[in-house]
Amino acid sequence: MKRLLIMAAMLPFAALAQPLNTTNNPNLPDYKIPSQQRLQTQMKSQQVQQKGMLNQQLQTQTRVQQQQLQTQMNNDRQRIQQAQPGERNPAGQQMLPNTNGGMLNQSGASGNSDSLLNNQQHMLPQRQNGDMLNSNPNLPVKTNLP
Repeated sequence: MKRLLIMAAMLPFAALAQPLNTTNNPNLPDYKIPSQQRLQTQMKSQQVQQKGMLNQQLQTQTRVQQQQLQTQMNNDRQRIQQAQPGERNPAGQQMLPNTNGGMLNQSGASGNSDSLLNNQQHMLPQRQNGDMLNSNPNLPVKTNLP
């Protein structure tokens, strides 16, 4: 009888009690097994850590590449500046003298580049307007006889 009385007294409190885990009810369609939830949480945290490490590596790699490019540009700039006329030759390279002026040389007496063309010999004979109408003695004449 005592037990029954105690049970009757506890009944209202049992009705107010809630399940331990209301968000993960096995009767709901999106139920997740707790061990799988823990595994997913661990995997997500590992992914976040790996992403952070990859970002750090990428930043380091980018910084190193920028430093290498800057060094290469500085070296090229120094090489170009040293190779300017009036400067000391880099690495002991010998500069060849340009005595004839190269393409800038005006070899014609008049200074006109057409004078070079006029002095050249041509393989074909000179032609004048109308010379095709004149008969050529070296060519045989074709005649139509009845």
